[in-house]
Amino acid sequence: MPPGGGAKDRGDTPYLGLFDGASRHGLLGQKQIRHPWELPLLFTGIALTAFSYIAYTMLVLWSIVRLFTGGFEAAAAVWAWTGFLPFFIQPFFIQLIVTLPLLPIVAWWVRAMQYARLRASAVRMSPTQFPEGYRMVVEAAAQFNLRKVPDAYVVSGGGMVNAFAAGHGFRRFVAIYSDLFEVGGENRDPEALRFVIAHEVGHLAAGHVSYFRLIFANVIRMLPILGPAFSRSQEYTADNYGYANSAGGALGVMGVLSGGKYLNAEVNAHELADRAATDPSFFVHWANLTSSHPVITWRAHALRDRSKPGALWIRPSGAMYRSPLPPGSAWSSSFPTPEAALALLDAADAARPAGAAGQFGRFPGADYSARPSLRDIQGAVPQVSDRTAYVIPPGPYRDDARGVLSGAAMSPFATPPQQPPRHG
Repeated sequence: MPPGGGAKDRGDTPYLGLFDGASRHGLLGQKQIRHPWELPLLFTGIALTAFSYIAYTMLVLWSIVRLFTGGFEAAAAVWAWTGFLPFFIQPFFIQLIVTLPLLPIVAWWVRAMQYARLRASAVRMSPTQFPEGYRMVVEAAAQFNLRKVPDAYVVSGGGMVNAFAAGHGFRRFVAIYSDLFEVGGENRDPEALRFVIAHEVGHLAAGHVSYFRLIFANVIRMLPILGPAFSRSQEYTADNYGYANSAGGALGVMGVLSGGKYLNAEVNAHELADRAATDPSFFVHWANLTSSHPVITWRAHALRDRSKPGALWIRPSGAMYRSPLPPGSAWSSSFPTPEAALALLDAADAARPAGAAGQFGRFPGADYSARPSLRDIQGAVPQVSDRTAYVIPPGPYRDDARGVLSGAAMSPFATPPQQPPRHG
């Protein structure tokens, strides 16, 4: 390796040092685009892991000393304290004791095999194979100042809508499930696919798949509440990257993640986002707290209101429209009777734009020219809804993923001017 490893000006060389980082922004990347909870939780995880390794090493050394000075029983007594831990903590410590010494090797092996399986079985995007998808990968890598373009693959989805980013050594790669990739067709929603690809490339630019991050964030990932919160903060960060690259795809990607690859065109993103603010259920909060990804309604709200980071712990506030139906947390006495629900349906039918009925999905090859565009449906004011006083400020906001939203109060999902991430 040539001299100067780790310097930021080595982005165009064929070599990467341990402290270069995946992008030309260095090891920590662009701090402004990160969710504000991500780095504090990461540093907490590093501290916990370092403490665990130190404590583990001291216990092992002390048990060896006791083995030679007092025999096997004396050595076993060093670990006897684990038997007095509460029953709900014991599994964590057993997992920790078994995992810590093996994790560096296991993680390296698992990542190597994951990459090998993709290379052996998946379709690799290239200038000659799925070039449209590969161009999206390259353009996102260029915008986010990645040092190298990641490998990209299409994986047989088997009905699942998913994608992921990972790495092995200094190599980085993304994989898009075929069912999600299909959404990118010309008569479907290519901007939604662009958002997803930029989201995954954003994981790489933010250093989320780094081997050392995986090792040193291992302990916090084992912990309830904190582990999922750390993962959710990374997902919000990746969404910021996706929004920076393709703000216009935010509507579509929420439709795909909630309604699937065919019903995505019929999902009204405002109704989805408003439910984040209007359903205060304890169990919704618990579902979010225990999830590795933000729940979809909260995620939709964060993509609509770019004036604040995505809600990590407590539901976001502010509904632009209120559904005529009560939230699921309300008592059943507030649910409509069949007669009242039929009246609401009639009122919605009367207010619905021409051609907007028949919400049963859009399929390749079919003619939907008589229907409103998918963006008009996804971003429309919900029928029979009451407007509220909630107004989204037009910006600018604290990170480059959030541009100035013209007419934000009326159309918060509108595409802002494209602003490349700040250098340095």
